[in-house]
Amino acid sequence: MSNQQGLRKIISVCTFLLLLAFLIVGCNGGDEASEEPQATMTAAPSQEQVVTEVVATWTSVPALVEDAPDPTDPPPATSTMVPTSTAVPPTNTPEATTTDTPEPTATNPPPTSTLPPATTAPPSPTSPPAAVNPTEPPPAVEQPPADPPGEPVLGANLMPNGSFEEGHYNQNGVPELQLPNKWRIEWDEGPTGIGNAAWDVYVRPEIRVLSTAFLPPEEHNLYIYNGQHTVKAFKGQGAVNFRLLTDVTLEPGTYVVEAKMFADIVEKWENKQKVWSQDPTAAEFRFIVGDGGTVWTQQRFGQINVHNFTFTVDELKTIPIGIGLRAKYAIANNGWFIDDLSLKRLE
Repeated sequence: MSNQQGLRKIISVCTFLLLLAFLIVGCNGGDEASEEPQATMTAAPSQEQVVTEVVATWTSVPALVEDAPDPTDPPPATSTMVPTSTAVPPTNTPEATTTDTPEPTATNPPPTSTLPPATTAPPSPTSPPAAVNPTEPPPAVEQPPADPPGEPVLGANLMPNGSFEEGHYNQNGVPELQLPNKWRIEWDEGPTGIGNAAWDVYVRPEIRVLSTAFLPPEEHNLYIYNGQHTVKAFKGQGAVNFRLLTDVTLEPGTYVVEAKMFADIVEKWENKQKVWSQDPTAAEFRFIVGDGGTVWTQQRFGQINVHNFTFTVDELKTIPIGIGLRAKYAIANNGWFIDDLSLKRLE
């Protein structure tokens, strides 16, 4: 602002000097006109000399203002003042730029605009995931309870005379080997490998097919599991190792064989009561399938045991299937009640 005021003062001084010069020239011209009127008439063409003189006298003024742009045009100079006055807004523009700097802080709203995604959290109201709860109908998939979970679907029983309801016969004509029809027995005779005593040998067991008529009613559920008959295999005071077998023709597929029996392994009698063997290895069981099967398995004495085995046949064949029973000690009684043998194909 001080520069502008100085410039204005210089311009005003210049204009004043110009006016003063014109007044001086006018005065001089007036005197000449009064003295020599004709000279004034001729002086008109010589005004250039006056002008040159004025210019000469005026040239000293520019020496005072070297930086002043074209002082001969004061109006343009004043008009240039407007640009200088307009230069003031440029000073405001930096201020505007300073105000622009807070606007970057105003750019923080965009992060707040990112918050609308948080408002997009309303999709959580769209808790269709909760609507997934309607997928709880899969509990309705509890239709499987109709078919016990994990329990395979099995076909018909392929075991010949598996519940021993189709009659019996004496194997080799021996009365002590009374066997169900379509079944046979094999047994071992010789050392048990336990010791060298006279009782440490396997002997032939005895087999009977008993009906409910030969058993007291309170023993029916203990020894009979299907129909009216059961097989009793036993030997008192003797060790036994034998196999109860039948032949079955099987097509390729997977099969499940099952056997149920009561392990009547009595170590001794006390007051007419059975005392079960305390040795868990006293009686053992295994499945026989063809020339294979399972290993020996311990049994629980004085109760019903249920055994299962799954196997696969690769081609059509007829093979022996059955159970093996072994009791290594010549105790009071080594016996089993056997019933409801089954062989079913896995469908």
